[in-house]
Amino acid sequence: MSDFPERILRIGTRSSPMAMAQTEHVSTLLRQLHPELTIEAVPTTTEADRWHGDLAQLGGKGLFVKAIDQQLQRGDIDMAVHCLKDVPGDEPMPKGLVFAAMLPRADVRDVLVVPEGSPAKSLGDLPPGAAVATTAVRRKAQILAVRPDLNVIRVRGAIGTRLDKLDGKKGDLHADAMIVARSGLERLQLTDRIVYEFGTDEILPAVGAGVLALECRRDDAPVAGLLERLNHPATQTEATAERVMLHGLRGHCNSPIAGHCVTGPDGQLSLRGMVFSRDGSKFAHAHIWGETSNDPGTLGSRVCAELLRQDARDIIDGIPH
Repeated sequence: MSDFPERILRIGTRSSPMAMAQTEHVSTLLRQLHPELTIEAVPTTTEADRWHGDLAQLGGKGLFVKAIDQQLQRGDIDMAVHCLKDVPGDEPMPKGLVFAAMLPRADVRDVLVVPEGSPAKSLGDLPPGAAVATTAVRRKAQILAVRPDLNVIRVRGAIGTRLDKLDGKKGDLHADAMIVARSGLERLQLTDRIVYEFGTDEILPAVGAGVLALECRRDDAPVAGLLERLNHPATQTEATAERVMLHGLRGHCNSPIAGHCVTGPDGQLSLRGMVFSRDGSKFAHAHIWGETSNDPGTLGSRVCAELLRQDARDIIDGIPH
């Protein structure tokens, strides 16, 4: 660790306000470990950030991390901060890179926000045909499964931009409500906009939801050693189970796949996985406990196998990408 006072630690990140806030959070944690550390944030506006259409047409949300991974491989930066849910599950880790740490998981719940002045407090308050905006096919499918009468529309952009669109201050969205991740609003101190919190039994989170993964080059021992001190083993274990399931399903960026692993009070792992068609009319669902081995890889594989037994492969393959 003695080389760090003389070494600038360059952190690669997306340039969005959310990503910059996450990077500042990581920087604070690193300085608590090593007060003399000099840190430089290296923001990048990725191809996915510049694209305002359907991400599937561009190649998927993996593009949020691809450009930054390339910077890391070239040595332009020393580490990267990624939202684990944006890291593709159907591809291997980029050559030479490794996740050295996963931070304690943030709140994974999705929440409902409404335009300023709206009296709505839940989905039940919205009339038939009301427009609900979201970025995720995962959310769209689960919303339509319980309210097929709603009109779920796509919205892209940073959280602040999306709220401005919802309030009619920017663009022409014309939505009656929007569903976003609670953790994003927390990071930007915008939780006062929340009117309803969905339980994970109502909207199952994305695989890796709420997890910040710290990535570095495998052969950079000083950085890897520093980051490993921030690792949260329980989060890493739960995320491993979810991502093993996702990898086994060979889910692409446009696949409505959800997965959430939790650790019970007795230390036992429990993983729920779901695969569904875009309109929410077809579902595969599995919920399995870790039992005696409690191995996250085994648990992820078992949930994947059960979903495939329920024709998850046909559902995934039936969605264009």
